[in-house]
Amino acid sequence: MALLLAINGAGENWAQRPWSERFAQRLPSRAVWTPADALQNPDAVRYAAVWKPEPGLLATFKNLEVIFNLGAGVDALLTDTTLPRVPLVRVVNDDLTKRMTEYVVMHVLIHHRKQALFVAQQAAKTWNAPDQWAAGDVRVGLLGLGELGRDAGEVLVRIGFQVAGWSRRPKTLAGIECFSGPDGFKAFLARTDLLVALLPLTPDTAGILNRQTFADLARDGVLGKPVLINAGRGGLQVEADILAALDDGTLGAVTLDVFETEPLPQQSRLWSHPNVTITPHNAADSSPGAISDYVVGQILAHEAGKPLRNVVDRDKGY
Repeated sequence: MALLLAINGAGENWAQRPWSERFAQRLPSRAVWTPADALQNPDAVRYAAVWKPEPGLLATFKNLEVIFNLGAGVDALLTDTTLPRVPLVRVVNDDLTKRMTEYVVMHVLIHHRKQALFVAQQAAKTWNAPDQWAAGDVRVGLLGLGELGRDAGEVLVRIGFQVAGWSRRPKTLAGIECFSGPDGFKAFLARTDLLVALLPLTPDTAGILNRQTFADLARDGVLGKPVLINAGRGGLQVEADILAALDDGTLGAVTLDVFETEPLPQQSRLWSHPNVTITPHNAADSSPGAISDYVVGQILAHEAGKPLRNVVDRDKGY
C-alpha cells in the first residue's frame, strides 16, 4: 500500500525530497513514491499527497482511495476533469490558520501605521512624524469568513479595528459585523477602508476583485483611499483592474500574495508599481512537518474506520 507524493511548486518549501523524507519517517512501513516510481506499480497506490500535480496523473491510479491536497486551495486540482471521484481532503490546521492571521494582521498594520511612508523617509534621511489615527478609526472588511477569516478577524478586533466580514451565507461572529449574499455585498464594501480577501476560488468568486468592487469601497476613510490585501487566490483578482485602479486613485495601495499566473511573470507591471507590495504566495505557508502529521493522521484514522475531516465539496469548490 503506497503513498504517491506529487508536487509541482516553486521555492524551497515545495522541494520534493524533503517532503518524501518527512512522509517516509512518519510512515515507515509504507512506500512513499514520486510519480515516476508510482507509475511503475500504479495498482499499489492508495493515497496521494499532492500540490498542483500534472493534469491527468491521478486518473492513472485505479485503486486510489483519498487525495490529500498539501495546501488550503484546491482550485488547481478541480480544473482537472479527469480527477478521480474519491474524497479530496484539504489542509486545515492551527499552524496554517495562525500563519495566515500573522500575515493579515502584519499587512493591515503596515498600511494602518504608514510604514511605506517611513521606509521612503529613511531612504531620504527625513525625520518627520505625522499624525497617526487610532486602529478604531479604520474599517477593515474581511472578504470570506471561513476559518481563516474568523481567526484573523478576532485578532483585528482585539487590536481595536472596526471589523466586518462578508460570506455567501449568513454568519454571526462576536465583535464582527457580518454581511452576506449578493444583497449584502455592496453594503459591506461601502463601509470598508481596507479590504482583505480570503475567499476560496469558485465560479462565483472568480474575478470578484475587479473595477466595480474597488469603486464600491468607502471613500471617506482615514486612509484617504481604500486599500486591498489579497491573500486568498490569484483567480479572485483582475490584475489589469488593480493597476488601473491604482493609477487613477480608486485604490491607494495593495498587498498581493497571490496572482493570476504564478510565479508572477517578470514583465508584470505589479513588480515595479510604487503602491504595490508583493509576497511569493507564502501568506499561510505552514510547517511541512505539521502538514505531514495532519495527512498521516488522516490516513491512519481512515484505515481505522473513522471519517475523513475537511473533505472538499466539489460542487462548492471548497
